[in-house]
Amino acid sequence: MSILAQTMMTAARSSDSGLAGPGELDRYPYADAPGADRVGPPVWESAEPELGRVGRRAAGSRGRGLHGQLVQQLGQMIVSGDLGADRPLVPEEIGQRFEVSRTVVRESLRVLEAKGLVSARPNVGTRVRPVSDWNLLDPDIIEWRAFGPQRDDQRRELSELRWTIEPLAARLAAGHGREEVQQRLGDMVEIMGHAMSQGDALTFSRADTEFHSLLIQLAGNRMLEHLSGIVSAALQVSGSPVTGCDRPNEASLGHHARIVDALAAADGAAAETAMRQLLTVHPEVERVVPAPREH
Repeated sequence: MSILAQTMMTAARSSDSGLAGPGELDRYPYADAPGADRVGPPVWESAEPELGRVGRRAAGSRGRGLHGQLVQQLGQMIVSGDLGADRPLVPEEIGQRFEVSRTVVRESLRVLEAKGLVSARPNVGTRVRPVSDWNLLDPDIIEWRAFGPQRDDQRRELSELRWTIEPLAARLAAGHGREEVQQRLGDMVEIMGHAMSQGDALTFSRADTEFHSLLIQLAGNRMLEHLSGIVSAALQVSGSPVTGCDRPNEASLGHHARIVDALAAADGAAAETAMRQLLTVHPEVERVVPAPREH
């Protein structure tokens, strides 16, 4: 096993796996503040069990600490529908409920606004925006949807999107002889193979995610490259051990290796075919070709 593989597996075992659990915000005081008029009481507690589990995942682009935790909790509540469209979000109430400072609340709402989940306007305040305004390509929103009531739609949509993006990326990547990236792809396959033999699903998942991100970067198309975060999010919410999906298998590993071989041979058609075969054995893909939708 290479030094890279050993390093990655060690890092996977020792990494901090996520955010603080429920109640860990309670240590941070926030001064009482006057209430504000609102339409109905906010629903601060969710009965959805999946939301608690995803809350312990890595913070991703949300940041860490109190700020990341609050973005996570409010984002989940909005995406799950616990805080419906046009619901007022009163900063004083949020601060009191989660016992965090005004600064933490303000910065968290700014992050949610950048994701299209809320809007803040003078004399109106901060309100939840409808789904049509959300940035559905944001990795955090992908994660929240995948573990909430919209999980089936989110996973289907991700599968359809990957089927469109990745075979094309594999074909394009075969025409770009960046040896250092191709070597890195080979390293990821090696890591995945060793992780699978050790029953280390977390390391397998991380190497798999990097493999697909690198492949898209190797395609040499900057617009496709901007979509690499979507593919990473798709793998994290549908293929990682956190979700309880099936463990990695020999078929998946073999298709990864064939993609690397096709890239080394500059065979775009073979790389595209191997990627399509790979996507049909990934646990999150329910059908080979997405069926046409009825209008």
